[in-house]
Amino acid sequence: MSAICLIDTSVFLNMINVPNKNQDKVKISSDFIDYCELGTTFILPMATLFETGNHIAQNGDGQIRRRTAKRFVDTVIESFTGKNPWKLSGFLNKKDITEWIGTFPDMAMRNKAPDKPNEGISFGDLSIIKEYEKCLKKCYMSEIFIWSLDSDLAAYHHRP
Repeated sequence: MSAICLIDTSVFLNMINVPNKNQDKVKISSDFIDYCELGTTFILPMATLFETGNHIAQNGDGQIRRRTAKRFVDTVIESFTGKNPWKLSGFLNKKDITEWIGTFPDMAMRNKAPDKPNEGISFGDLSIIKEYEKCLKKCYMSEIFIWSLDSDLAAYHHRP
């Protein structure tokens, strides 16, 4: 069974070549090809879309933002047609959020990583972690991981 990969914002920014957020574009592109050749299933969490859109809107002059936003939109739309090898996760619904939103205060309080003592786990990252846990419940016999350049999210990696 192939691996399941949830794509984090830090990776997606490189995949769609967002200026000033694409320092790892060559490595990400190479790794992406490798994962595709291994038959990896890719999931693009909604938090990744929202966070990527925020980075685009806060980056460069208006023309750069517009061109980057257009590339973003085209990439997401291509996901609906199967042109891209990933699928979008479903929008979070009231039932799902109600089940885990109460954990956010503790997650925000906790240090994100040893090298980030003044930063807690964001609500976006928490939603990606919950998406990861949902995948674990459904596909526990598969390798499941969050593909991230952030060490705290990259640590979420299940091998059966």
